[in-house]
Amino acid sequence: MTRAELASRIDHTLLAPEATEADARRLAAEALEHGFAAVCVNPIFVSPVREALGPAREGAPALCAVASFPLGATTPMARAIDATQSVKAGADEIDLVPWLPRLIAHDEDGLRADLLETVQAVRAANPACVVKVILETAALRAAAATDAEFESMIRAGCAAARRAGCDFVKTSTGFHPAGGVTIQAVRLMKTHAAGLKVKASGGIRGYDAARAMLDAGADRLGASASLAILAGAPA
Repeated sequence: MTRAELASRIDHTLLAPEATEADARRLAAEALEHGFAAVCVNPIFVSPVREALGPAREGAPALCAVASFPLGATTPMARAIDATQSVKAGADEIDLVPWLPRLIAHDEDGLRADLLETVQAVRAANPACVVKVILETAALRAAAATDAEFESMIRAGCAAARRAGCDFVKTSTGFHPAGGVTIQAVRLMKTHAAGLKVKASGGIRGYDAARAMLDAGADRLGASASLAILAGAPA
């Protein structure tokens, strides 16, 4: 895989709480230079990053904003408002965190209803908006007593996301103390995605790790170490 091919699969990410607008604008410039799939930022930076990227257009990096990040411990209405504000400010994609206890309880119907409120709201603002659901798989693994129970949580999360009309399931925020992405989680998500795409994120630091996630079935990667990942890829 060449650097250009790899870059087109990476969401170039900056979600640090101390990040500044200058940092976000630099991220956008790097995305344009290297051809990353998207720039992923907190909602406060959506407007300046949209300005830095220019109008949305085919082949250019998308603008992704997070919603109810990183905890997901908010109401469905608050999450929908958070996401819709970003879309109206110029975001093309939303990476949202659902309420984890629903996943841990295998509550597929409850999670689907929660996600649907955001999906309907953002699609009313932009019918083409891409929605990714962060399952926080390391936390699920820590909560599961067995591999079978962990897989059941993944299955429920994927089914709820699909039924709500989402586009991707995503592994991790990268902020949870239980850890980030694992190959096991990516493989399980790919197994149960059934029409959804898979985004691997949370602790991907170099080319070998990035390639391993893609080989395991990831369609997209989320990384703050995007430039280091590209540096290790074949030219």
